[in-house]
Parts: sequence; structure tokens; C-alpha cells
Amino acid sequence: LRIQLDARLLQDPRAIGVACQALADVPQGRVRLRFRDCPVLQQGWRVQLEGRLRRLRRGPHPLLPCAAERLASKGVWSEIEVERWSLIARPPTPMADVRRRIAAELRRAGGEEPGRVLAALVLGQAMVPLPAALRDAFRAAGLSHALAASGFHLSVLLGAVLLLTRRAPALIRWPAAFGAMGLFGLLAGAQASVVRALLMGALAFVLKERGRRSRPLELLLLCLLLMLLLRPSWLLDVGFQLSAAATGGLILSAGPLEERLQRWLPRWAAAAMAVPLAASLWTLPLQLLHFGVVPSYAVLSNVLAAPLLTPLTLGAMAMALTAVLMPALLGLLAAVLVPLAQLLLALVAFMARLPLAQLPIGQLGLLLVVLLLAGLLPWLLPAGRRWRLLALPLLALAVGLRCWQQSRDQLLLVRQAPRQWLVLRHQGRAALVSLKADPSSCSRAAQLAQGLGVARFDWLLLLDPLPQEPNSCWSGLAHTTVNQLLPGQQLQSPGLAVRRLSPDSQGLALRAGRQRWWVLPDRQAWWSWLRQGRGGDAVWLGFVPSPREVQVLGGRQAWWPTAGSTSGWHQS
Repeated sequence: LRIQLDARLLQDPRAIGVACQALADVPQGRVRLRFRDCPVLQQGWRVQLEGRLRRLRRGPHPLLPCAAERLASKGVWSEIEVERWSLIARPPTPMADVRRRIAAELRRAGGEEPGRVLAALVLGQAMVPLPAALRDAFRAAGLSHALAASGFHLSVLLGAVLLLTRRAPALIRWPAAFGAMGLFGLLAGAQASVVRALLMGALAFVLKERGRRSRPLELLLLCLLLMLLLRPSWLLDVGFQLSAAATGGLILSAGPLEERLQRWLPRWAAAAMAVPLAASLWTLPLQLLHFGVVPSYAVLSNVLAAPLLTPLTLGAMAMALTAVLMPALLGLLAAVLVPLAQLLLALVAFMARLPLAQLPIGQLGLLLVVLLLAGLLPWLLPAGRRWRLLALPLLALAVGLRCWQQSRDQLLLVRQAPRQWLVLRHQGRAALVSLKADPSSCSRAAQLAQGLGVARFDWLLLLDPLPQEPNSCWSGLAHTTVNQLLPGQQLQSPGLAVRRLSPDSQGLALRAGRQRWWVLPDRQAWWSWLRQGRGGDAVWLGFVPSPREVQVLGGRQAWWPTAGSTSGWHQS
């Protein structure tokens, strides 16, 4: 659908892959804008757009979610492929300008990576784009929360303000506390984790000042209810879910865990470990539901990073104020804080490089997540002590079902035109056949491996007829990588194999355990299969068969494109 309309940008355009993207408000709601080249536009500016409107494409498989799943929590369901645009107005955007200035000044004073980390500690990762390698390292170390503006950052700021004003009268304490919370909210933006932290912080402060004993669990539930009434789509936001689960875990389980740990550890060590352990256990089901990997050393990383994160967070906020009010003094603060940021980066890199830094368990289905949660809750809640013996069978059932899923023979075909992937699985191991060899295909293949719980593929076959530049991504995914399979050659590992159907055909014969499949992308491969005796347990067709060909298939399992057209496996 070709349209022309006015829009107000909700963020600065960012380069993502080969395109440039931004969210915008239009008369019909929110949309994502896709530009061919990154325009010189800024948040808050009004533009007139001309382009094609379409619904956001959903992921080709639950293990490969796309923008539609990610943007649903922001109320975005469609996108505009911008062909032409013109600037209408540049209204003043003071807060966006302040954020840009803070991020630029901290990067200038701290250097590329330390400066970005310091800026993220103030503005949050959503406001400060970070390199993918840096994000992946923090995720592998279990420290992603440090770069997301949340309750931790607000508690550090609010705690420092209350400490400085503890002997001051209420006329000073109240404006100071709410001023600090307001400044934090303005800088970090209206993210779900920030709104939750602000609501809880404000309610807890008011109750404390009124001399009433706050009930943190009731405060959390009230804040979550208010947030969902304000924006129901936040329920789909992964950050909102993780933030709520981690906060609930700290409220319910940090204290009891600290008491148990004190039986074997000194009090200071038990207190240091209880908080990250409670957060990790409560977010474990969500980690497995959405990502399929668990950072093995998350508790240790948080214990080691805790002495750095508090001074870095306060120092980064001081640098942000200095960058706005007294830029000439920024170098003095940077001289103290940049070495701490570099030490944090070194710790993150070390923890991320440790063996089995991430356990590839694979994404669990909703049923397994519910079983896991039901089996864990009695062990996490003091009131659930009487149910612990009954919970053990649920945990055993969840583990048993997951082991069965991982060990069974399976062939998985995932299509995302013009890319396709075939995954063969046997007894917990896997192999991959990819139609394309470009970096984007490799990135999606790595995401697929993570979702399946595969550390490395046994072997990897690339069928791209166009030569690609050497890419370390592919070699890191598998023990053996083959660019092309010549006629007569076979690529195999115990229980897994692939071979060309014939010298004059693009068809493939696949084996996983005792199961055999044939991939026939075109009718030339079909004729080769007929000449070889129509073997195999199942057939994948790259074309829509005629009624006569359907009769030839007989009762054999077969799949083909529902819309017809040519095969993605055969490049015309």
C-alpha cells in the first residue's frame, strides 16, 4: 500500500544492517520507518513521508523471532519503506539534545568502549547504541542488567541523595529525592524498567517519610498493575518481564537465601551472593523461554563486578552533570572513572571467554517453562517448604522432557526468503545445511543454534553458488565447514550425513539416525529421485507437485511451498 503522511520521529535513525531505521508517530499510531540511507534527522523532528506501508513480518520460526515480535511491546505493528521524505519542522527537543550531548561528551572523554559503557550507565542501553560484540560479552558474563537503566541505577542514585540529606529537613529531602528520580527518568526515558523503578522508588520514599512500614511485594504488584493499565503492550516486553521477575525474586528470596548461605559462608560473602543468586533463579525460566542459554558464571560475575558498578554508576551520573554544566572539568572525573570502566570491561571479557560461559540448553516451550517454574517455586519461597518433595517430580519431568527433545532424531527446515536452513539432529548433536553463505545468514544460523541448544554443529554445508569473502562466523559455528559438496562426496559424522543426489541434480539425501529424507528443490532433482528408486522416509519439494506427482509420493510424508513459485534452493 503506497501512502503519503506526516510523522514525528520518536528516536534518531540508527543503522541496522544495510538499512537505517527509526520509530515514528503517525496519525494512525506508531510505525517503524526504514530508510535506504541514514538521513540527517533527529528525534522530535516532523517529516513528510512517501513510501510503502506493510505489516511487520513475523519470524520464520519461533526460534528466529523478527521485528514484529520485538516491536509488539512498543505498540508497533507495521512499517513504512520510505522512498522520499522532506523536513516539515524542527521543534525544540531539549531532553533529546541533552542525551546526545552527554553520550558524545562521555565517549570523547572516556574513549570508544569505556565512554559508551559510562554513557549506558546513565542513559541505558536503549539510548546508547553499543557494539554487538560488547553486548554479547556482557550477556555471556551475566551482566546485561548493568547496561539497562533499571532499579539498580535508581537505587544507587536515590541512596546517595538520601544519605547526603539524611539530617536535612523535609523541605530539602523531598525535593532532592523527587528531583533525583525525575532527572533519572528524563535521561533514561520511559522504558518499562525505568517506569517500574520510578513508581516503586516514589511509593517507598513516601511511605518511609510518613513513618509507615513499606511492603515491597505489594508495592511491586501495585506498580506492575499501574504500568499495565497505562500500556498493556508492556506485558509482551522481555525487559519488563525480566525486571519484574528479578525484583520479585529479590523481595521474596534474597533474605532467606542469605540465611542459608551463612551456614557455609562468611556473612559478607553470603550477603554478596544472595542478591545475584535470587535474581538469577527467578529469571531462569524467562531466560530459557526467550533466549535458550544461561550465563554459567552470572552469580560470580555480579559478585566481582559489584565493587565497580556502584562507584561507576555514581561517577557516570556525576560525569553527565559535569558534561552539561561544566565540560572543562570532565577530564578530571574521566581520569578516575575510565580506569574503573576499563577494569569492568576486562572482567566482562574474561568471564565471557571462560569455558561454558553460556550453557546452551535451548529455548523451552511454554509447558516446560511452567513445569520448571512449578518445580522451582517451593525451593525459592520460605512458605513452600512443605511442597518441596512434591515439586521434585515436576523438576524431574521437565528435565526428562527436555532431554528427550534434545536426543530425538529430527529434521528442521526454516525458510526466510531468500535464505533457508536445514538442521539435522541426532542424540543431542546437530548438523546444518544453509542455502546462503552471507553474514546475515550466519547470524541467523547462530541464533537458530542457540535456540536449539546446540553449542557447535558437527558439520556445516554451504550451498551458496556465489563466492563469499572469508567469514569467521561460519567457522565458529561448526567443527567442519564445507562450501560446496561435489558429486560423489558425502559429509558425515556419527548418525548424521548428507550427499548429493546425482551429479546433474541439486537434490540432497539426508540422514539422521535411522531416518532418511530427500530434499528435491526442482523437477530435475525429482527425476533423479525417481531414477534412484524413490527411497527415504520423507520428501521436501521446492515446487508444488501436480496431482500425478502427488500420487507418486503415495503415503510418504511430503512438504512443499503452499504458494507455489520457484524453489529457494535453486537459483535461476
